[in-house]
Amino acid sequence: MAGAAKPRNNQHLRTRKDLLLAAARLLKNGRKPAMDEVAEAALVSRATAYRYFPSVESLLVEAPLDGAVPDPEMFFAAESSHEPEERLDRAEAALHQMIYQNESQLRMMLANSLADRAAESSSDAVPSRQNRRTPLIEAALAPARQRFSKTSYDNLRAALALIFGTEAMVVFRDVVPLSEGEARKVKSWAIRALVRAALRESKSKA
Repeated sequence: MAGAAKPRNNQHLRTRKDLLLAAARLLKNGRKPAMDEVAEAALVSRATAYRYFPSVESLLVEAPLDGAVPDPEMFFAAESSHEPEERLDRAEAALHQMIYQNESQLRMMLANSLADRAAESSSDAVPSRQNRRTPLIEAALAPARQRFSKTSYDNLRAALALIFGTEAMVVFRDVVPLSEGEARKVKSWAIRALVRAALRESKSKA
């Protein structure tokens, strides 16, 4: 049963991604599409579209942001450094800039996903958010993957997910608070500290 859950979740994520891509294409026509139009363009039913997004507004808030996130393969295509600290820091800097430039929309998207999560009653519920940060983190770590033990790598990837993304911006804006520039410096420091700790742990277990 556990093995079947991941493929099913991957299919959910692909369907959600298809809806976002379809909405983004339709938005480029210069008008707001209806959910029926987005569903048709994504080759899914209207009912399926509403399973993933409770309203067309929530879909249209997220669609433009989906394309603004750096594509991992393209982002690192010309990268010469194989050092995980440098690659991760560069990737987070790009994501950081995108997030602060789109703060209002991202806060709306976060609010929608939290509301959806609170309403979920099934463990097989469709994902309320698209995981964009993990592929970027994994691409940054790829050249140095063998330097980490499996446990250290998994822990590092999970810890970095707390630094990459909208939630960190909310913490630095609303809780700490820090300016955009100060927040970037703290995140850069945290990335380097986490990578070094994971490398030390990996060496001690070798």
